[in-house]
Amino acid sequence: MKRDEVIDTIMRWFRQGGTNAYFGEAVTQTEHALQSAHLASTSGASDELVAASLLHDIGHLMRGLPEDVAKRGIDGTHEDCGADWLERHFGDAVSKPVRLHVAAKRYLCAVEPAYLASLSAASQLSLRLQGGPFSADDVRRFEDDRYFGEAVQLRRWDDQAKIPGLKTPDLQHYRSALETALKLGGKTS
Repeated sequence: MKRDEVIDTIMRWFRQGGTNAYFGEAVTQTEHALQSAHLASTSGASDELVAASLLHDIGHLMRGLPEDVAKRGIDGTHEDCGADWLERHFGDAVSKPVRLHVAAKRYLCAVEPAYLASLSAASQLSLRLQGGPFSADDVRRFEDDRYFGEAVQLRRWDDQAKIPGLKTPDLQHYRSALETALKLGGKTS
């Protein structure tokens, strides 16, 4: 798949499912993604991490699962679905933080006692479905991952990106970050 086709596919997924509610939150899928990318961008993150922040929940859009999937007791494993696709096109600097952003939530719940209490009700529900806080062994293994720091930072932006009505740049604004991340990942022509 050519670079333009990859980006066009991403934009199509946002057009098709991005207006859906973001799983128990007061924002849409697209609003959540844009807020995450905006937080990454304004923090001075690399284009790859901005792309990962924009695309961290792309697995939800790819699968088209209903908004109440967690209430039905289903963990959609969106992080793996999305990361598998992203890895084929963007490489590890985008796909690994996406794959690890759920693990980062479990990690933060284990190492920061106040973090769990700060999660929204919807995020606490999904946490239970995702296996709950990490054990001490899980914490050590997670900290050994090359993309541990990026995943934790992405998770923090993910948690903050749920503000109804927040003004952010639109999807097209992030096209250049996606193009750069694709070139750096070297997986797509």
